[in-house]
Amino acid sequence: MTIRKATVGDIELLIRLRIDYLTDGGSLTPEEETAVRTQLRQYFAKHIPGGSFIAIIAETDGAAASAAYLAISEKPANPAFITGITGTLLNVYTYPEYRRKGIAAKVIEKLIGEAKQAGVSYIDLSATADGKPLYEKMGFTISSHTSMGMKLN
Repeated sequence: MTIRKATVGDIELLIRLRIDYLTDGGSLTPEEETAVRTQLRQYFAKHIPGGSFIAIIAETDGAAASAAYLAISEKPANPAFITGITGTLLNVYTYPEYRRKGIAAKVIEKLIGEAKQAGVSYIDLSATADGKPLYEKMGFTISSHTSMGMKLN
């Protein structure tokens, strides 16, 4: 098993991993999939070289087994993120045949190491019920703030 940081040469693989994550237990319409693929291609091409996006991929025999993404942004600092640099952990995905083998934990550990090198002082995430025990075991805690959102389009 190889665990590595993705490069711009991995864009098509990152898109496939994202689509597989989004459709695991659900589906996208053909129009949604086309829109997602188009946006991801542009996003990854812009943000991987700029350092505001990091992806870690676990591969076995040249095939992707697991991945995790981190979107990095800068905000006004506060005591929770003193550098002002935060990351949002997303798209933690392991293909079914590789689950429950500790691979996702290794991928997230590598991603956390990369985040530290990038000056990230706080990582947030939205956990599924299945993922919550892993995140808690790794040191993530439930925030005292309620996460809320508003869809604009």
